[in-house]
Amino acid sequence: MIEPGVNGDLEIYEPYFIGARPVTQVEWSSVMDSNPSRFTDGWSAGLRPVESVSWLDCQEYISKLNLAETNLRLGLAGVWRLPSEMEWEYACRAGTSSRWYNSDKDTDLDEVAWHGGNSGATTREVGQKKANPWGLYDCHGNVAEWTSTEVGLKRITKGGSWLMESESTTSSSRRVISVDKKSDAIGLRLVWSPI
Repeated sequence: MIEPGVNGDLEIYEPYFIGARPVTQVEWSSVMDSNPSRFTDGWSAGLRPVESVSWLDCQEYISKLNLAETNLRLGLAGVWRLPSEMEWEYACRAGTSSRWYNSDKDTDLDEVAWHGGNSGATTREVGQKKANPWGLYDCHGNVAEWTSTEVGLKRITKGGSWLMESESTTSSSRRVISVDKKSDAIGLRLVWSPI
């Protein structure tokens, strides 16, 4: 669990491991036997993030992963799931307090994100931009990412995407989306939690 601390910083109380990159098209296809993504052209499309998946689709993917996964990690049993909004932001910030993990300047966004100003109106292969201090890629661009955090019957997405600009890509930006919404700008990043 993560909660705001005394000075407003996020504090972590339960361990979790978050993926260094968003789930790719090849990772999704290997479990689901299909690829719903819009951006599938070219030899490297499998290395682009999967997109056009609803929150409900993500739950089906995660359920299949958990059924197939029987290996222990670090000697612990665990489950795959989506991060909460706070877990996602904590990992994205990686101890920083700036608008993006690398800077407060709009002019520095290109070094960490594929966004509306540099993506060429498409997703790109994951992990091509500068990682945050904890080794996470694509938090501020490429695809926004589903979280488990509920707002009524909807869920929060975090992170920027290939079509967003500036303020929509910051560490704190968030959107409230219907669980059945599919968009070529939304994908997912996995968390593994010990149980």
